[in-house]
Amino acid sequence: MSCMLPVVSAAGQVRPMIMGVLNVTPDSFSDGGHWLDRKAAVEHGLRLVEEGADIIDVGGESTRPGSTGVPEDEELERVLPVVRSLAERCGGVLISVDTTKPRVAREAVAAGAGMINDVSTLRGGDELARIAAECEVDLVIMHSRMTPADMQRDPRYGDLLAEVSGELLEAAGRALRAGVPRERIWLDPGIGFAKTAAQNVELLSRTRELAGLGHPLMVGPSRKSFIGSLTGAPVHDRLGGTAAAVAAAVLGGARAVRVHDVAVMRQAAIVAHELSVRRPNRGGEGGG
Repeated sequence: MSCMLPVVSAAGQVRPMIMGVLNVTPDSFSDGGHWLDRKAAVEHGLRLVEEGADIIDVGGESTRPGSTGVPEDEELERVLPVVRSLAERCGGVLISVDTTKPRVAREAVAAGAGMINDVSTLRGGDELARIAAECEVDLVIMHSRMTPADMQRDPRYGDLLAEVSGELLEAAGRALRAGVPRERIWLDPGIGFAKTAAQNVELLSRTRELAGLGHPLMVGPSRKSFIGSLTGAPVHDRLGGTAAAVAAAVLGGARAVRVHDVAVMRQAAIVAHELSVRRPNRGGEGGG
C-alpha cells in the first residue's frame, strides 16, 4: 500500500495538508469508542491514509467540552501501539500525537511520531517544546483556555482576534526559545475550545490574519458544535458545514486542516486552494 501522496497542486503550489483524526478514546465528542480497539484503530488510520491524509493525529485523551483527563499510563497504553504500528506501515505519512503530557509525547516520538499536537497552548510549561526541539519534530500550539472540563462555561474576550493571536504568539515565542525552529511551530486558533459559536465563526472569517502571524497555520473545524448551532445538524450530519469551514480556512491561507472525513475534505481543500492561488491580486483590480 502506498502511504505517500503528492502535496503539489495543479497550479504548482504546495497544497494544504490534510490531518486525519484518530481518537483512541471511549468519549471523544464525535467518534468516541469507535477506534478504542487497537486493530480497529490501526485499520482506520490506514483507511484515512488511503483517503488522502498527509498526517494522522492519534489522541488517547478526549478534550471535548466537559471531559476529564485520564491517567498518563492509560493514555500511553492507548496511544503507543497505534503510533508504532502506523509509523511502521506508513513511512511517508506524518504521525502526530495529540497530548498535553510530556511523557506521552516523548514516548510517542520514540515510537515514530513526527509531530506533537498540544491543545493547551503550552500552559503546562515548556517541556513539550523542549521535547520537540530535542527530537526535531513539529509542534502544534493550539489556542485554548482553562481545561476541557470548564473551558465552555463562559468564554469571554475583549478583542477576540488580538487575544487569541497574542496568546498563540506568546507560546510560540517560548517554543522558539526552547529551540524549535520557526517553520516547525504550527499555530491553531482552537475552533471549539473556549469559544462560543459566534467567536468560532469570527475566527474562521479572519483566517487570513491568523495566517499572517509568521507560522504555518492549522485549523480544525471538523464536525464542531458551531456548525450545529448555525444549521441545527447533529454531530454526524455536519459534512457540508465542515466542508464550507475547510474551504474558508484554506482560502484564508491555512496550511493544514484537521478533519474526520478525509476524502471529502481533501476535495474541498484542493478546490479551495486552486481558487486561492489563481484569483487575481486585489491590489490590481478594478479602478477607474
